[in-house]
Amino acid sequence: MSVSNHSFVRTEILAPEPAPAGEKGANAWIRKNLLATPKDVVLTVLALALLVWSVPHIVNWLFIQAVWSGPDRTFCATTVQGGIQPDGWSGACWAFVSAKYDQFLFGRFPLTERWRPTIVGILFVLLLVPMLIPSAPRKGLNGILLFLVLPFVAFWLLYGGLGLEVVETSLWGGLMVTLILSFVAIAVSFPFGIMLALGRRSKMPVIRMVCVSFIEIIRGVPLITVLFMASVMLPLFLPTGWTVDKLLRALIGVSIFTSAYMAEVIRGGLQAIPKGQFEGADSLGLGYWQKTRLIIMPQAIKLVIPSIVNTFIGTFKDTSLVSIIGMFDLLGIVRLNFSDANWASAVTPLTGLIFAGFVFWLFCFGMSRYSGFMERHLDTGHKR
Repeated sequence: MSVSNHSFVRTEILAPEPAPAGEKGANAWIRKNLLATPKDVVLTVLALALLVWSVPHIVNWLFIQAVWSGPDRTFCATTVQGGIQPDGWSGACWAFVSAKYDQFLFGRFPLTERWRPTIVGILFVLLLVPMLIPSAPRKGLNGILLFLVLPFVAFWLLYGGLGLEVVETSLWGGLMVTLILSFVAIAVSFPFGIMLALGRRSKMPVIRMVCVSFIEIIRGVPLITVLFMASVMLPLFLPTGWTVDKLLRALIGVSIFTSAYMAEVIRGGLQAIPKGQFEGADSLGLGYWQKTRLIIMPQAIKLVIPSIVNTFIGTFKDTSLVSIIGMFDLLGIVRLNFSDANWASAVTPLTGLIFAGFVFWLFCFGMSRYSGFMERHLDTGHKR
């Protein structure tokens, strides 16, 4: 009898306290997350006070006092809504972004040839969107067109030749270069990362040693060092008269760097697979590659989707480091235009950096949201 009473008391202590009657929806959420304890109340009040003080100033600077049009820096330096700013400078200089918008997209690509990267961008979107929709048919054909056919078509359109004017890669820049670098690095690093992860877990000593050495060496140095080696040191090892395009060097450097990190992400997913899955595949008589392709790898990738997308996001942002080798991606071309004397003002650099940051955030946020969608779509047996 005493044991029964003790169990009853223990149950009462561990049982969660029911929510107050009548509180549902938003009220219950606010009470639980913002006003649960005196400390939460104080932090909530301070956060609200900070927002009330800062948001009007930010909105005022970004939109109300901002200069939206004008031919040069004089409008951004002195005028605000037709008047004179007392402290000598206005809000955000969106006129600078508007005037340089084409350069931010295409860099120094010739004006008369910018229809070519525009077509490449349209083809990329038309092939990427169906690839990202789980219910879209013909994924195999779509993948072949996106990852095998489009790169050759894009190179022909962007570089030229065969009837088109040749545009050297030194003239490429802006968002176009950022997207090219990130897409190629992501497309290359995923399969190479899988192969490196499998090689690191291989039972063959030579393959395992090569993969481990590659991963640890590349992960042990900053991306800037890899880019510097690819741009400056690589030509020293080539025969006299040989050269490698600077964009190609950047593509190789970013791709191998991302592959090393992707290999560790995939390896983490492989280690999380229960041993029973391997034994079950062996009991069915599946070979190594059949077992890996049909049973092990799909589960491993599903488990590490957040880490994979996190690596992709990091790669997209790290493309701005190519400025160290004299290439002008989105951030690089924005900073390059700060030296334009026609737009030299106190607010021009901050406005340009805010614009570049917003574009980076837009792409990264989109990848993050799609990652969450895919997690929910594939979550069939790991809900907690």
